[in-house]
Amino acid sequence: MKIYRVNMSKLSFTMEAVPEEWRLLGGRGLTSAIVAKEVEPTCNALGSKNKLVFAPGLFAGTMAANSGRLSVGAKSPLTGGIKESNSGGTAAQRLAKLGVKALIIEGIPEGDKWYCLHVHKDGVEIKEENELLGKGNYEVIHTMTSRYGENTGVMTIGQAGEHKMSLANISVKDPKGHIRSAGRGGLGAVMGSKRIKFITLDDNDGAGIEIKDKEKFKNAAQVFNKGLLSHPVSGQALPRYGTDVLVNILNEAGGLPTKNYRYGQFEGAENISGETMYDTIMSRDGDPTHGCHVGCVIRCSQTYNDKDKRYLTSGFEYETIWAFGAGCTCDDLDVIAHIDHECDDIGIDTIDTAGSMMVAMEAGLLPWGDGEGMLRMIKEEIKEATPLGRILGNGPNFTGKAFGVTRIGTVKGQTMPAYEPRAVKGIGITYATTPMGADHTAGYSVTANILKVGGHIDPLKKEGQIELSRNLQIATASLDSAGLCIFVAFAVLDYEPVSHAIIDMINAQYGVNWSVDDWFNLGRSVLKTEMEFNRAAGLTEKDDRLPEFMEEQLPPHNTVWDFTGEELDSVLQF
Repeated sequence: MKIYRVNMSKLSFTMEAVPEEWRLLGGRGLTSAIVAKEVEPTCNALGSKNKLVFAPGLFAGTMAANSGRLSVGAKSPLTGGIKESNSGGTAAQRLAKLGVKALIIEGIPEGDKWYCLHVHKDGVEIKEENELLGKGNYEVIHTMTSRYGENTGVMTIGQAGEHKMSLANISVKDPKGHIRSAGRGGLGAVMGSKRIKFITLDDNDGAGIEIKDKEKFKNAAQVFNKGLLSHPVSGQALPRYGTDVLVNILNEAGGLPTKNYRYGQFEGAENISGETMYDTIMSRDGDPTHGCHVGCVIRCSQTYNDKDKRYLTSGFEYETIWAFGAGCTCDDLDVIAHIDHECDDIGIDTIDTAGSMMVAMEAGLLPWGDGEGMLRMIKEEIKEATPLGRILGNGPNFTGKAFGVTRIGTVKGQTMPAYEPRAVKGIGITYATTPMGADHTAGYSVTANILKVGGHIDPLKKEGQIELSRNLQIATASLDSAGLCIFVAFAVLDYEPVSHAIIDMINAQYGVNWSVDDWFNLGRSVLKTEMEFNRAAGLTEKDDRLPEFMEEQLPPHNTVWDFTGEELDSVLQF
């Protein structure tokens, strides 16, 4: 394995050996380690001292199911702290097959020229780019696929990244040529600050994946894969209805954040539910289930066509549907799908974009429930980088300051996702304390709170929530480092052989003798690294808090957020 380092100030490339300290790191563990070691915590996130790091997980390119996730890391222009953003698609596996442990991009070029990178077995070519400036992600992916072939990986930014908006994401080509996103934290703006429009990946004749004990790895991978397929959530519910299956579940539990977190239930929930989406897809000749990367056996993605049976969007996720749906009180699934398409093309995170729209609605710029108005603002304001578009495109906090709105559902500047913290208290602990800003994937407490996976903890009560979130944050940091999809956690939590299979695969691939303790120590180490960076960057315990309005009663249960600062400060003390 090797590290590719690109210096955009010098327009140069070097190939480096992997230091021993990083040999057993991958994915989030590696991106956070590199950012913590090489980036000044107090630097301007869009300045020359920040670095952008791409890293496949420890299992990338192997036969382990659901191991194709890519981690992207940098200092975040949205949160001001360290950030790892996670994506499916084909990039992680292509980097792994090239033998690339990490791709590090540093510096900023002089002048106003833009560039693209082409990564292959011999290194990285840096080329000037003019043709696709100002174009959306779909056109970039189509053009690069036509130029280099179907098997070429692509990572790209849209117009929002070019304009360095804090909501800008990095889009990754998936196996069908559609878009997956490293969505959160504004890392597309960091890529734009380095004037890189896109990166192409050619893994032909790559070094490939080294596995020390292939037979042992194969046997462990079979146990792991079988466990994922046999679990009722990862093997049945998600493949049929996608992540949107959660709309009705959370609505029934009173935990679906509605009208900018005023209520826990949405009267239009059935219209935007996973069951309705499935029926719509089937009636329009869409594809109800496929994987976002090769080797995915959960297959929670889908292709959603419009009324004329033409492609509209893919990977239509619960968080997106909630955000523009219940969050903004729009119950038109087609309009939300159009919005998702535009966000993918422009390259903006759907959760935080909807967060900006909620603030805009609070300010009276749009009526509540105006889906067409949101679509218009995204296409005519954010895409075109008008003054209003730049305000919205820099996130809910920025928008709130511009319009004097104080009801803003963020932690560390990042929008709280699709689980109401007062009704799903474990996820509220995660939102408050993860180094990433409000992020459900950092410690998915919905497992025990709502889905009764890995046990059951009453979502409306405080008891057990701190331990639940802490343990899940540690385990998730390890999963992210392995490059595993978060949804493998269902089987890992319920089936002991599945969790042991992960350790067996690590030992077989890398020739080590890890125990379960070593696996959790990896997660603890990652979190400690991230917390230390954030403290050095100026974030304090006061940033590990939910918004003040969470003290209001939430219908229908009329619960409140009742954790003290001292309790929150204890979560990641280990």
